[in-house]
Amino acid sequence: MWIFLPDSFLSIVDKGDDTGQTLLVRGRRKGDIEHIFPNATVQSNVGTDYAYRARIDRNEVADAIAASIKAIEYPNFKNEVAEQNRHDAYFNVWSAMYRFQGLK
Repeated sequence: MWIFLPDSFLSIVDKGDDTGQTLLVRGRRKGDIEHIFPNATVQSNVGTDYAYRARIDRNEVADAIAASIKAIEYPNFKNEVAEQNRHDAYFNVWSAMYRFQGLK
């Protein structure tokens, strides 16, 4: 699952663990994971396409994402993204999905 937040982009997947209780939260920018999960132990540059990753309890992931949704107070997501490089990257995704919308 990809999650786009005003200050974070996260990829959340189940890469399996011994208990089945954690998810792998991945980020492309330093600090993105910590914005949402401040107590996470983040690994960096472990030889994969995502530069940052952390194993986080499933319930903590669900609670944090739900809290982000409950805290929405803006009428336009793109206008809420303050960092220009992030805004531009998100706009590129928005544009691609806008084009995709018209495909049959």
